[in-house]
Amino acid sequence: MAIRVEAMTGAALEAALDDVARLRIAVFRSWPYLYDGDLEYEREYLQSYRDSERAVVVGAFDGETLVGASTGAPLADHADDFAAAFDGTGIDLTQVFYCAESVLLPEYRGHGVGHGFFDAREAHARQHGFAKTAFCGVQRPADHPLRPDTYAPLDPFWRKRGYEPLEGAIAHFSWKDVDQVEETQKPLQFWIRDL
Repeated sequence: MAIRVEAMTGAALEAALDDVARLRIAVFRSWPYLYDGDLEYEREYLQSYRDSERAVVVGAFDGETLVGASTGAPLADHADDFAAAFDGTGIDLTQVFYCAESVLLPEYRGHGVGHGFFDAREAHARQHGFAKTAFCGVQRPADHPLRPDTYAPLDPFWRKRGYEPLEGAIAHFSWKDVDQVEETQKPLQFWIRDL
């Protein structure tokens, strides 16, 4: 399977964002996110990537079709959302590049695209002079009723790439789960590495 991984900025990034939104809605419906999203919310959320001069979208393409994407931007661009999680860590947010979501349609997994996403975002971060990269992953209870028996956490993949959980750095976000009527708050653990 030939999948092209390409970093996009500027006009190319802007042109891809509606497709990124659709991928987020589709992929994040599954465990562990269980996200019941809509295009209006997604467009508002992704606006921060339009507004950031140092943002990147890394696309995975099957021909001309976007089948996966990952995003990244300076963590300081998300300070309103994440500053509290970094309180007391001694980490300067201006030195951290935030690797946000990575979404890939299931049939394209297992072909190295995840590594391609991280490689491209980390290269982009280095090019812009960042000292660290970080991302956060949702935390769900091990006995959650919607957790599939076949679920394998991504922790080993992340550790192999040099990421470690940042002790005490937990962000909280609310969204509506697929089996719920209203939004509920979820904890997200930050993982970080030096570049």
